[in-house]
Amino acid sequence: MRGFYIGRFQPYHNGHHHMVEEIADEVDELVLGIGSAGDSHTRRNPFTAGERIMMVTKALAELDVTTYVVPIEDLERNSVWVSHVQSMSPKFDVAYSNNPLVVRLFEEAGVEVRSSPMFKREVLEGSELRQRMIRGDGWEGLVPDEVVETIAEIDGVSRIRQVASSDANGADRGVEGTGAAADDTETDPDGSTADLV
Repeated sequence: MRGFYIGRFQPYHNGHHHMVEEIADEVDELVLGIGSAGDSHTRRNPFTAGERIMMVTKALAELDVTTYVVPIEDLERNSVWVSHVQSMSPKFDVAYSNNPLVVRLFEEAGVEVRSSPMFKREVLEGSELRQRMIRGDGWEGLVPDEVVETIAEIDGVSRIRQVASSDANGADRGVEGTGAAADDTETDPDGSTADLV
């Protein structure tokens, strides 16, 4: 059986890793979708799809499950989102999510959906990790070692600090005309949903 799990993985953290380990116990193969694959270099989405693929691939090297990591670009129409995901991924039998909208969309498309309890959600949340990087607070213990190494390799902390600074009264505006989001809300099913940060 092949499972599917999507996240923005900005960055991939121990909560994601815990969920992946649980999924790996249930499936023979796992497709990990890198959501919002076209977004990078903003406070909310500091890392490129390629950098996130490196984080995830290195962090999962020790797992005893065949894993496919695929980028999934955003789609602004929820009603066709599942078919978009399916067109970008190897065929899968079951999807994993805790996000109500993602669950609903997969169920409406006839895809079995399974959920898993969140793991240390109070600290293992992408927005909290990104804030810790910006402030210089300890974040390294909240992600797999391979993610720390990848972020160091790409000078990711320096990047997020630089893009988080702004000449617009502290607002994170992204780059006008690029579609880069200005807020840090996490509600879209494209991989930017609350359980997928």
